[in-house]
Amino acid sequence: MGAESFSTIYRRACERKGGEAGLKALLSTPLTPAQVKKIPDDRFLAAMTKQVFQSGFVWRVIEQKWPDFETVFFGFDLEKVLLMPDEMLEQKATDKRIVRNYKKVMTVRDNALMIADIRQQHGSFGHYVASFEAQRITELWQALKRHGARLGGNTGPYMLRALGIDTFLLSQDNEDYLRKHEVIDGGIATKKTLAAANAQFESWQQESGLPLMQLSQILSYSWGSNRR
Repeated sequence: MGAESFSTIYRRACERKGGEAGLKALLSTPLTPAQVKKIPDDRFLAAMTKQVFQSGFVWRVIEQKWPDFETVFFGFDLEKVLLMPDEMLEQKATDKRIVRNYKKVMTVRDNALMIADIRQQHGSFGHYVASFEAQRITELWQALKRHGARLGGNTGPYMLRALGIDTFLLSQDNEDYLRKHEVIDGGIATKKTLAAANAQFESWQQESGLPLMQLSQILSYSWGSNRR
């Protein structure tokens, strides 16, 4: 079948969202690469931790407890987190101020180690992330899964999006569209699937000139149950 032109998708999204002005009001603007480079490493660790804890859990509970997460983990200061021994992490996993999940608590130090390793090579984690252009964004997803802790699936991409970094998302609606139009098949996390999805979004980007973030949002607004 093949995917539609993005102009067709855009028109349908406009019809669903009350016209072009209504659609544009719903779209987010991603950070520039220069802005991504300036994101402090502690904010990357904080965003990773929030997404890990939100995965499979009630998001609003994590939001409510988030100031305490910041306190318990020293504002996600990498040096302080890396110095935490196992015994301290075990204690924090019993702290009632946060969600008491030992395995997820352990990811804080594990992901701090990943950030520290990448910082040594690239100067900062932000510089590393900014080096992935649109046509390679799913390579970044795979690197986060490979080197990080519990950052596979949608967790890594949602973490990037939460920070304002330009990426598309394989949301339920977007995945359904890509499958129904035979852009992807097989497992959603396979290299073949991710490469095919990335190529399709890159094609739409070349057609429209829009960032991946907005392409992803418009596609979801044009498809499935995502109506006004």
